[in-house]
Amino acid sequence: MNLQTGEYLKPTFFIDCDHPSIQQKTTDLTEEQQEDIIEKAKSLFYFVRDEIKYNPYTSKSFPEHYRASNTLSQREGYCVQKAVLLCALARAAGIPTRLGFATIRNNIVPERLSMLMGTNIFVYHGYVEFYIEGKWVKATPAFDLRMCEENRIIPVEFDGKNDAVFHSYNRDGKLHIEYLIDIGRYSDVPLDKIRDEWIQTYGSKDLEPPKQ
Repeated sequence: MNLQTGEYLKPTFFIDCDHPSIQQKTTDLTEEQQEDIIEKAKSLFYFVRDEIKYNPYTSKSFPEHYRASNTLSQREGYCVQKAVLLCALARAAGIPTRLGFATIRNNIVPERLSMLMGTNIFVYHGYVEFYIEGKWVKATPAFDLRMCEENRIIPVEFDGKNDAVFHSYNRDGKLHIEYLIDIGRYSDVPLDKIRDEWIQTYGSKDLEPPKQ
């Protein structure tokens, strides 16, 4: 497979990199980078990390809620939704990109979220892998800078060359994120697998908070 023209550049229902809003946002963010793939990837990463608010309580009930264009419009999302958006923006910029998933433990998860989930284990945590200069590079855009500052979390920084994943400890030296299982990589959102795992782990396919 030729990565430059293969499945990691194609639009899908979820990774709708051909959507006008995705195309326009990509142009706005990368037009000054010319052909510098690393700088393009960095611009896209920091936009999604900081301008799309991390919200684990966002709607997840319907497939449409996972579309990149929807997350861009809502300006918020949880890890998978933000990863899908970053993937779409990168594909629109001509950078081969895929989704990665892992099971992680968040040792300082907020009480409200912990009660909703019944655990501090997050199955199918989503991130992105860019294909840059002949290798795959991980990028985790989930936690926005404001959230990190408010909760004393060390933000994930991305240089386009090295894997950018969650830190093991927070700013106070407390154990934060543990990576437990590498689930794998996908060219599109494995929504059925995600929901099946949520049912097994949390008892719900949607993980929606009760309406207040």
